[in-house]
Amino acid sequence: MSVEVGSKVQGKVTGITNFGAFVELPDGSTGLVHISEVADSYVKDVNDHLKIGDQVEVKVISEKDGKTALSIKKAIDRPEGQTTSYSQRPPRQGRADNRSKDFRSKGNFKPKESFEDKMNKFLKSSEENLSSLKRNTESKRGGRGGRRG
Repeated sequence: MSVEVGSKVQGKVTGITNFGAFVELPDGSTGLVHISEVADSYVKDVNDHLKIGDQVEVKVISEKDGKTALSIKKAIDRPEGQTTSYSQRPPRQGRADNRSKDFRSKGNFKPKESFEDKMNKFLKSSEENLSSLKRNTESKRGGRGGRRG
């Protein structure tokens, strides 16, 4: 009996790794529950949620090249309106949400320097940096003419 994609089955945890857990299915095959499919909340360590020998209900997500992908969190039945805990997080504290504001909405904003002033300052400092770099590298190469022997 092969397990069909989309079906929910009971399985036994046979191994735990840092990236998920291996579950033996009723037909004798083994599938992997990836760490992201173990629980609705963030899972740092699979061992905090599962132990070897645990009986778990899993949903078959996909089956490709003999590898079966399983999910514990998708096997849990939820009422229609309820979603995962990721979307139920409270809003962040500490700073206001500035993403929705238009940065050009402040009518009294005046730049301290014009674009031309900034560009001239950049060109001057850039030329100074290049000339000092050129002086330093020429002296290390032996200057003009190279070695004489």
